[in-house]
Amino acid sequence: LALADLLRGHVLTGFPWALPGHIWFHTPVLQTASLFGGYGLTLLTLLSAAGLSRLRPLPVTTAALLVAAAWGFGSYTLSQPGPAPRDVTLRLIQPNAAQALKWDPALAQTHFDRLMRLTAEGPARDLTIWPETALPYSLDLHPEIYGMVASVGHGAPVAIGAQRIDGDLAWNSLTVISPQGAEVARYDKAHLVPFGEYIPAGDVLYRLFGLRAFASQAGAGYSAGPGPQVIDLGPRLGKVLPLICYEAVFPQDVRAAPARADWMLQITNDAWFGGLTGPFQHAALARLRAIEMGLPLVRVGNTGVTAVYDARGRTVASLPFQTEGALEAALPGALPPTPYARWGEAPVLVLLAGLALALFLPRRRSAACPRPPLPLGMARKRTVTTASWRDGDHPMEHFP
Repeated sequence: LALADLLRGHVLTGFPWALPGHIWFHTPVLQTASLFGGYGLTLLTLLSAAGLSRLRPLPVTTAALLVAAAWGFGSYTLSQPGPAPRDVTLRLIQPNAAQALKWDPALAQTHFDRLMRLTAEGPARDLTIWPETALPYSLDLHPEIYGMVASVGHGAPVAIGAQRIDGDLAWNSLTVISPQGAEVARYDKAHLVPFGEYIPAGDVLYRLFGLRAFASQAGAGYSAGPGPQVIDLGPRLGKVLPLICYEAVFPQDVRAAPARADWMLQITNDAWFGGLTGPFQHAALARLRAIEMGLPLVRVGNTGVTAVYDARGRTVASLPFQTEGALEAALPGALPPTPYARWGEAPVLVLLAGLALALFLPRRRSAACPRPPLPLGMARKRTVTTASWRDGDHPMEHFP
């Protein structure tokens, strides 16, 4: 089961949502993800459940000790002092645009004015961040927006979620605009949602039938970016690993970054889920990435969950869900690379291979040394005693 869930997170683009190991989200056990990740948590959970299900002293005791050790490790980890926060202030914008109205052309100016107002308000900051696809216009068609956004940034850069369009091609992007109104960094989403952001053979289906991915506003769907990328925002803000929407669900994408970042940034539009559990599950999975990597995570959502998590996954600051507003927050510091950041899934794969071998070897030994069959018409010699005769062991039943 653990191996099946690990494959579920990788095969056919993967979808590691709601793993058995995620039951520990509100307990200290979650901190063991820094050792062997979410898939290791799943293996821990299934091994413990298997031990308890035997209802015998040894396996039940072993399962209890396994959970107790994980709980103790997590409690000790959480009791340790965290790294000092960076001398950085962020402003996170939550416009709370309903999904049904988000792309209404008649409301585009209203949505844009709201973003500009929330950015202009408040004290000075080092970086302002808008959520995924927050900009209702195309930067390629309206280059004047660069200067307009820069003018309300309080002399600091502004990172915005926007669609980038070139003919029939479009990208789901994060663009960083400098105080001078220039694009200083850009990240194009690489891990796209099947059918939501692209359709297999979508170019053909778009040309023939006009069929497009339902989240895209241009062409057949979004095009994929080149892959994980670390953006250097200077000595003060440091290096950031951008994640757009459900890219934060995949630990392999976070580990595939070309260099270790100082912090992670997830921009998302969870308005698709409405007020159901989806946004909170999504935020919990992103929080798990912070624990795995030992890096703080800044999460900016259209309707929420907008929050800042420290390098141990604890909530430092947050906005109420489905409300319009802006959050002023300090940027937490990073921990040294965790064992999971260094080795990834390798320890879990080794343990799975060892468990499989342990189950396989006893069967191989019994199959390798079978009792040799007797030749036809032969029987083993046996001494028949008076006791065996009295017990009903008739001597003739040992002969053909």
